[in-house]
Amino acid sequence: MAAFILSQNAGKILGPIAKLLGFIMNGIYILLDKINIQNVAITIIIFTVVIYLCLLPLTIKQQKFSKMSQIMNPELQAIQKKYKNKRDNESVMRMNEETREVYKKYGVSPSGSCVQMVIQLLILFPLYRVIYNVPGYISTIKDTFTESVSGIMNTPGFADTMQKFYETVREGNYVMKQISVNFTGGHDTVANSIIDVMYRCTSTNWETLKHTFSSIGDTLGATQANIEHVNNFLGINIVYSPKNIISTSFHDGNYVLIALAIVIPLLSLASQFLNIRLMPQMSASAQGNGMASQMKIMNYLMPIYSFVLVFFLPVGVGIYWITSSVVRCVQQFIINKHLDRIDLDAMIKKNQEKAKEKDKKRIEKKGVQGNKITDAAKISTRNINSNSEPRKNTMASKAASVNKAETKDTSNKKYKEGSLASKANLVREFNEKNTRK
Repeated sequence: MAAFILSQNAGKILGPIAKLLGFIMNGIYILLDKINIQNVAITIIIFTVVIYLCLLPLTIKQQKFSKMSQIMNPELQAIQKKYKNKRDNESVMRMNEETREVYKKYGVSPSGSCVQMVIQLLILFPLYRVIYNVPGYISTIKDTFTESVSGIMNTPGFADTMQKFYETVREGNYVMKQISVNFTGGHDTVANSIIDVMYRCTSTNWETLKHTFSSIGDTLGATQANIEHVNNFLGINIVYSPKNIISTSFHDGNYVLIALAIVIPLLSLASQFLNIRLMPQMSASAQGNGMASQMKIMNYLMPIYSFVLVFFLPVGVGIYWITSSVVRCVQQFIINKHLDRIDLDAMIKKNQEKAKEKDKKRIEKKGVQGNKITDAAKISTRNINSNSEPRKNTMASKAASVNKAETKDTSNKKYKEGSLASKANLVREFNEKNTRK
């Protein structure tokens, strides 16, 4: 797994998204701080609700697509059955064209069901980095370390001391292994590395750190109390995964924490399962037996995947995952009530109008007006043929000349394949047929 550092290093693609999410979370944390609530978990919960409220229009659109799919599927399956076992290019092209016509008929896009999933992934991966590196994005929490960092950096030989401390504690701290530190670089780099290490310290690690830098033990103790307070959620430190918490608590004999750590992934599994149950379900006949079986398997795999994901990732990510599932359940319940009252015929008509408008705009963007295309389509091919007649006559006269040079009797004469005479004869025969018509 890639290392994380405090300087918001999330890559060229995910970096800007992570910064945006961090900016929103920082704003939420500041607002909560003003009412005397300093807690990262609560910040994540509110952040998740805000994000899903912003995504609500997309969610409704995706659910409408699912509803429309129940109507389209029989037609799509009929097309697939029609071209079953036909793999030649012409058949594939016809099948694709007929499939597009069905989507066009109902005014929907084939990618309609994928958009929301892509957006969720674009949020989840950067959010994972933000939660793993909270001080890099929430300025108030970063400021909590300022006094302790200054005390450590003012201690003679601190670089070697911090390096030895890091190498000692990282062996028993899985989260500590996933950071990149540099205690000999520039001031900001060193300060960020120290914050990275302190933010991931367990209670045992903090005691070792206070013993290592005994001259600032009180300062470090105050920083520890503040950080453990903002990262506490029901007695669990959200920096660590349930797996880490279970292994550490089992060694310490803290079975209450073990139980709480197990509850987090279980809640994720239950909320994901409930969310799937609330999703519109297609009948087996509408899906086809093969697709119905696949969907049934996915309905069981997704909650299991959710359980595994939350079990191995930081509790903060689990809080986001659970909250998002709960919010989706509430949204889905309301959307289902809304969709039950929708006139599908009116929705199809509206979709068709929107699709036509998009096509018109797309054509106009290319510099061609839609009415010109319509006029061009109405031009008679007879007019085109008549305009090209003089050219045909010219070709015919040339062909006649060639034929005359080759032979006097062109009706029965056989020409060498590929010769100029044979080509001229083909032109002559073509023009004679058109003249007779």
